[in-house]
Amino acid sequence: MSSSDRLAGRCALVTGAAMRLGRSTALALAGAGADVAVHYRRSAAEADSAAAEIRRMGRSAWCVSADLADAEQAAGLLPRAAELAGRPIDILVNSASVFPRGRLMTFAPADLAAVVQVNATAPLLLARALAAQKVAGDVVNFLDARVADCDLAHAPYHLSKRMLQDLTAMLALELAPGVKVNAVAPGLVLPPPGRGEEYLVRLHGTNPLGRHGSAGDITDAVLLLVCSSFITGQVIFVDGGRHLTGAAHGR
Repeated sequence: MSSSDRLAGRCALVTGAAMRLGRSTALALAGAGADVAVHYRRSAAEADSAAAEIRRMGRSAWCVSADLADAEQAAGLLPRAAELAGRPIDILVNSASVFPRGRLMTFAPADLAAVVQVNATAPLLLARALAAQKVAGDVVNFLDARVADCDLAHAPYHLSKRMLQDLTAMLALELAPGVKVNAVAPGLVLPPPGRGEEYLVRLHGTNPLGRHGSAGDITDAVLLLVCSSFITGQVIFVDGGRHLTGAAHGR
């Protein structure tokens, strides 16, 4: 089987697929043969562009909007995507997240609840919806390499990603043997919006490999997990070894 048809016949939903790593993941899945539902919240033009690129690859694509901060919309997203596709969704990539600043001693309880809803509760609701279809499938959650230590400057975000890490392991047990659940934890791969590659270069010393990665490094890990038949409950750190250093961010 060629690399372009490893996922032939499969149908994916990628949250946050209009931009950045979500978009790269959607395109990589399509490049491996999957049809893809492109989720977005506000970035309709970017989602249309991603879907058009997928169709140029010869795959089917659909754009589906939902605000993952709304539990009802999050729970209904995968069934809506399956309805558009005309068949079950058997690959779910939970890429969408929010990344607000906030320190442990000062954030409001509502701030934590709002971040947890998008970054942890919505992925759980989507995984439940995939499992409810009663078909074999894969869930890949996007974590953050900093779950191995602490992000003191973004405490609600950090706590939500730690929760998603635990959910990955719990769902892997709960949904086996039919659904495999894994996670990818990106490190120094993309600069923040509005920043250039020089931002990444300045941080080369924060990981043992002394350089930054690319979106392709992340999508390679996603494809490995989805294509493997015997990996579940794992987290792949794609971070140049940063998670081995025990560093704390934002101190």
